[in-house]
Amino acid sequence: MTNASHSPVPLYRAKAELFKTLGHPVRIRVLELLIERPHTVSELLDAIDIVPSSLSQQLAVLRRQGMVVGQRDGASVTYELTSEKVAEMMNAARGVLRELLSDRMALFDALGAESSDR
Repeated sequence: MTNASHSPVPLYRAKAELFKTLGHPVRIRVLELLIERPHTVSELLDAIDIVPSSLSQQLAVLRRQGMVVGQRDGASVTYELTSEKVAEMMNAARGVLRELLSDRMALFDALGAESSDR
């Protein structure tokens, strides 16, 4: 009998966890900012309207997932992406959204044209 606690996580579950990590607007915004360049916590706070404790929680989620890493320099911590693949994933998501919204706009335009024909 195999011990379920030692069996590997199925790929679909690992993907679901990854997408759950992306399921919060603050985490998305942090990743977008870190695509540009590494940021200190104070820079992230300036760019995102959030209280420090909430930002800390969201950064912890991203760290646990392995998407960001923080480097301490005295009292300051600077965060950066752990992989260029994270930036590629975020850019791919932007492309998917662009296509989906474009398709919806085309449908919206068709509906408008249909109602003006009547």
